[in-house]
Amino acid sequence: MINEEQGGDTLTPVVEAGRNCWRIERSARAAAVIDAADYYHYVREAMLAAQRRILIIGWDFDTRITLEPDENGKGESLGHFFLRLARENPDRQIDILKWSFGALKQFLRPRAAWMLLRWKMTRAIDFRFDSFHPVGCSHHQKIVVIDERFAVCGGIDISCARWDTSAHTDDDPRRKLPNGAPYPPWHDVTMILDGDGAKALADLGRDRWKHATRVDLPPAEDHHDHWPEDAQIDFRDVDIAIARTRSAWRDCDEIREIEAVWLDIIAAAHRFIYIENQYLTSGRIAAAIATRMKEEDPPEIVVVMPRTADGWLEQRAMDAARVQLARAIAKSDRLGRFRIYVPVTEGGTDIYVHAKVAIMDDRLLKIGSANLNNRSMGLDSECDVIIDSALPANAGTRGAIAALRDRLISEHLGVSPEVFVARFAETGSIVQAIEALRGTGKTLDLLDLEKPGPLDQFIAEHELLDPDDPDGFLEPLHKRGMRMRWREGIQRLKDRRRRRRSR
Repeated sequence: MINEEQGGDTLTPVVEAGRNCWRIERSARAAAVIDAADYYHYVREAMLAAQRRILIIGWDFDTRITLEPDENGKGESLGHFFLRLARENPDRQIDILKWSFGALKQFLRPRAAWMLLRWKMTRAIDFRFDSFHPVGCSHHQKIVVIDERFAVCGGIDISCARWDTSAHTDDDPRRKLPNGAPYPPWHDVTMILDGDGAKALADLGRDRWKHATRVDLPPAEDHHDHWPEDAQIDFRDVDIAIARTRSAWRDCDEIREIEAVWLDIIAAAHRFIYIENQYLTSGRIAAAIATRMKEEDPPEIVVVMPRTADGWLEQRAMDAARVQLARAIAKSDRLGRFRIYVPVTEGGTDIYVHAKVAIMDDRLLKIGSANLNNRSMGLDSECDVIIDSALPANAGTRGAIAALRDRLISEHLGVSPEVFVARFAETGSIVQAIEALRGTGKTLDLLDLEKPGPLDQFIAEHELLDPDDPDGFLEPLHKRGMRMRWREGIQRLKDRRRRRRSR
């Protein structure tokens, strides 16, 4: 069904600074990190090596967690770890910016409140809350920068209920909340990088800090090697694009780079797009996918996501919209090339997918904080990083991108990457390879698209809890909704296809 020959269009870079991304910068090293057990280990090593500044910009942050739990889920808490860092090197600044929503609960937890008070009395630690956004928005970026030369950007918060290994076993005793209660398996992905790519993320982080606190953070660059000794290196001397979302607020203009690059990815795909994401509720994105499915030889689009959203409110807002959009896409999918899967453990427990990953034709990789919902396209602050092999510096990156795709899919199927690679080579189809390998035990389930109830359907159709701009909360119902976004998505995809043909 899919052959290896690529049309000339694939040689054109998808990313373009100033249009669908902010900047494109060179990194000497970069790697995708799968699941928080490895990420927390690497970021802890990088923090220990920091000389001048540790900058953390996040949606959530919890002082009570441990970055490297022992076999019983115990270990040095993050709060005590930072106090130790401050004691060992008082000149090393630790700056933490957390989204302000939920700040009150920090002070309602005795352990967390006491730790924040201790931090407050520590000169080297500055913990702030970010409320620089319109009502209803959230600050959703997950960025860490060490001395402006090593950085992390992706989907993993340094918070509770995130730590897990790629094995996603049913009863891992290390997977515990701060109160000792177990939590379900959790899948996530982030990217680590250094060089000028990291420096660009430092610029972004300092800019966010200034808007949120009205305080300038001066550059704090140090030229020591901060790359963790045991961290893999997937990419060398690679150009990395940075794409953002941000609502218009006060002196800041709206930014919709992530939505633009998503529509360009969908328009440019020849063979497949492999997606891991928490949500699928953007009408524009879904309409673009449906439009591709109507073609004579459409690409395969495979989405791995949770069975249900995390939390009652999210389920009301997101699950019903996903069902309606997926059913609409399915009507256009004559050849069966669109699939939504849910990963489960050996014992059949759902693995919650929090990752935000896209791999297109093994020539483009996108990892970040943005979900495929309306909020991440225009309402919340987001940041994604992208490696596009069509950029001249990235000519040798396709093998590493393909290897990441193989590792992710094989992890979910409970097979070795070699097994999946062999079946993919045999069939030439991601869908057929997955269908041949999925079964009992640790595997991928097809998502059951149950029809939502009347209330959930009304909420979904009118995007009551998932608008794509601050005004969406107040707009009358006849001026917004899923159908309108759908029409806009079809038109925007057509415009992008025309623009690519004219380049």
